[in-house]
Amino acid sequence: MNNLYHLQNPYLPRLASIEKIIQETGDIKTFRLTFLEKDFSHLPGQFVELSVFGSGEAPISISSYFFGENYLELSIKKMGKVTSYIHSLRIGDKVGLRGPYGNTFPVERIKGQNLLFIGGGIGLAPLRSLIHYSLLKRDDFGKITIIYGARTPEDLVFKEELFNIWPGLKNTEVHITVDLATNSWQGKVGVVPKILKELNPSPENTVAFTCGPPIMIKYTLDVLKDLNFPEEDTVTTLEMKMKCGIGKCGRCNIGDKYICLDGPVFTLKELKTLPKEY
Repeated sequence: MNNLYHLQNPYLPRLASIEKIIQETGDIKTFRLTFLEKDFSHLPGQFVELSVFGSGEAPISISSYFFGENYLELSIKKMGKVTSYIHSLRIGDKVGLRGPYGNTFPVERIKGQNLLFIGGGIGLAPLRSLIHYSLLKRDDFGKITIIYGARTPEDLVFKEELFNIWPGLKNTEVHITVDLATNSWQGKVGVVPKILKELNPSPENTVAFTCGPPIMIKYTLDVLKDLNFPEEDTVTTLEMKMKCGIGKCGRCNIGDKYICLDGPVFTLKELKTLPKEY
C-alpha cells in the first residue's frame, strides 16, 4: 500500500504493531507501536486516531518523541469501549493509526527559553512528547522544570522517567506530588496548583505548559496569572470528541475553531477568544 494511496484516502489508517506494553497504573497502559511502513513523523502536541479493528476508533495524544525512529508511544486510560479493548491487546497485535493531526506545541518560538511543565494524572502524556523533544534538543532550551501530581502514588505515570531519569539531567528539576499519601510516600502532598504556588517559579523568559483534569487546569491557570505569566506564554491543550481528525465531522467545533485542526494546543490568549460557554 503506497503513500500516494494514503494521500488520496485520509480515512485509511497505517498499520502498526504493538512492540511494548507498560502498565503505568491500574487503568493506564503505555503502548509502543512500530509502523509497518516507514513514513511517519510528528511533532510534540499532535494526536492520532487509533483504530482497533472490529471495535472502533479513538483520538489519542502522542506521548513520546523519538527523533528518526519508526515508532511512537500512546498512553491510554481505560475508560470506554474502544480503550477497554485496547487494554486487552498483546505484544504483536496490529492496530491502525491515522494522522498525525492537530497543531503542535510552539517548538520554534520557545527556543532559548525556560520551560515549565505542569501536569496532572494522564495529562502528563501530551506534555511528555514535548519533554522528550526538549531533552533531545537540550541546548536549545534553558532550565526545565516539571511539576506533576496524581491522586495517589499508585496513580503516577511514567515513574521510571519521573524518579530515575529526568531528575538527574542537566538543569532539570522534577517536583512530584500526590493528593492522598500512603504510609510509604515520602514526597510532597497537595494538589498541583498548591505546589505550583509554593514553588513560585519566575515568569521571566519562561513558557508554561499545563495539561490535566479540567479542574486542575482551571486553578493552575489562576496561579500562573497570579505569578504574572503572560497569556501568550501560558499554553494548554483542549479535549473534544475529535472523530474524523480532519475538520469534516464538526464534532470538535467551538465557535470558529476546530480542535482537530486549530488545536489541540492553545495559548491562554487564544482560549480567551473562544465562546464563553466553553
